[in-house]
Amino acid sequence: MKYAVDRNLTRYFARTLMNIALYGGTFDPVHLGHIAVARAAAERFNFGRVYFVPADIPPHKQKQPLTAYYHRYAMLALALAGEKTLLPSLLEAPEIVQAEGKLASYSVDTVRRFRQRLGKRDKLFFLIGIDAFQDIAKWQDPVALLRECEFVVASRPGFSLTEAAMALPIEIRPTEDITKLFGQREVSGPLVLSGAVIHFLGGIYKPESSTQVRNAVRGGRTLARLVSEPVADYIRKMHLYRGQPSELGSPGLPPQPSEPRRLPGTLLPPPDAHHAPQAALAGNPRSSPSRAKVAQLATTKPRR
Repeated sequence: MKYAVDRNLTRYFARTLMNIALYGGTFDPVHLGHIAVARAAAERFNFGRVYFVPADIPPHKQKQPLTAYYHRYAMLALALAGEKTLLPSLLEAPEIVQAEGKLASYSVDTVRRFRQRLGKRDKLFFLIGIDAFQDIAKWQDPVALLRECEFVVASRPGFSLTEAAMALPIEIRPTEDITKLFGQREVSGPLVLSGAVIHFLGGIYKPESSTQVRNAVRGGRTLARLVSEPVADYIRKMHLYRGQPSELGSPGLPPQPSEPRRLPGTLLPPPDAHHAPQAALAGNPRSSPSRAKVAQLATTKPRR
């Protein structure tokens, strides 16, 4: 599906060398809705790269069981294998988060880590869904996060500008007099405030959810309309989402190898390609898993 791009918007985003978006989430697992949102955002906002950043331990889900990080990362790598603009990222891999002394993955830390390696004219965006955006005021240092980069919010039909404004932290939230002027008008954007710029991506609301995928697996139903075929094969092969304790919250992989290899497609291109350096997503090169790790996940025989 093609999306019409306003000429003024195109000129605005063309002023920078590259527009780069970080798309955060648990991706447990990644589904077709995630891919559709990222593709639409890349086209609408002229993103040269959209990096899917699976969280190791998201603060809001610390008490909820998650599939092991490298299973979720492997499914992302499979889902994005044929995409030129959409790439998986190790920016919140357990080793990187732990190296900073953190107990959970905070978006504000991720963005700051990434910005250190951006080119002077590169422009950074943060892509999230509307449900996550409605909780933005509860995030770690939300005011600082909103000032670090512009947000792109995948909205849904009926979501009003007033609702969007009221979801913001109180420090930068428009006054009640201003929000009354918004009425119940649907968001179009951008919403430009002192300390925040928020763009809204409409027309691509998808009903798929990770919960649907997990429930379908447990119910023995097809995954054909929920995830890509390689992801569905991986879920079946690794016996994921069948409720076995060993797959939830487990390390999922053997200890870190000492060999400083890097996974293809997970890092930014080198500086001479006019993009941010590789270290922006790699962190310490010895913290990145070797190819053998993902190869092991992809080739291991199913448990009997």
